[in-house]
Amino acid sequence: MVRLTDEQKKFYKENGYIHLKKLIKDDELKTLSQEYDNLFRRKNQQKIESLWVGGDDNFRESDSPYTVKGIHNLQYHHAVFGKLLYNDDLLDALEDVMDTKNIALHHTKAHFKPPEKGGSYPMHQDYPYFPYKNDSMVAAFIHLDPASPKNGGLFVYPGSHKLGPLEDFGPKEGSNFHYVDQSKYPIEKAIPVVAEAGDVVIFSYLLIHGSTPNTSDCPRRMFLAQYYDAHDYPVGGEPGQPGRGWLLRGVNQHRDATVANRRKD
Repeated sequence: MVRLTDEQKKFYKENGYIHLKKLIKDDELKTLSQEYDNLFRRKNQQKIESLWVGGDDNFRESDSPYTVKGIHNLQYHHAVFGKLLYNDDLLDALEDVMDTKNIALHHTKAHFKPPEKGGSYPMHQDYPYFPYKNDSMVAAFIHLDPASPKNGGLFVYPGSHKLGPLEDFGPKEGSNFHYVDQSKYPIEKAIPVVAEAGDVVIFSYLLIHGSTPNTSDCPRRMFLAQYYDAHDYPVGGEPGQPGRGWLLRGVNQHRDATVANRRKD
């Protein structure tokens, strides 16, 4: 059982993120790592580009020398990723951070930054992609490799979650993606999160975060899951996510059970 201390809970409330060391233990981490690599080897590399360039209709083709390979909803590709979602230590930590016993899955994804050419992500909030009424949404960023600024690690602006939703500069600049004003929130002024394999960073979807390119000779592999309070609900008509609403802990008192609506998300 992993419960956060009062000091850790206070840190999260003040900063919008918490870095938990070695939350994923060696045996599970080894299996996750193996199946992660197997999954990426099985897929068409040209069709899983995840840089924030172009659009999904052309598989994000660009002339950039950098790349990030990405796969969403990994629990549909191998059972080990679904098992990870029920990791009790992870759910205990989420329960303390989210202040609810009712934890629902939104989606999962993996981003692989290859050595020497792994792309960067601009500073952004996750909020514009899937806004929720009570802002209960958090991410668990699970490191499968050591991460630092050299190999494309995570950067954060501590306390920025308190600013609420910020102006979305992506559409203003003709992008298909969402990010904040890079001149106001440059990555150079953000705080790097230096992590080891098995470390987990949990953060609010209002926290400003991003990552640097991977210019090292080491990969940077991550698995990320987004969660929300089962009694929170989306606003703004977000597109459906496979598995969204899957209850990982607790109860959903509001879930519709009528026959007429049984096929609705």
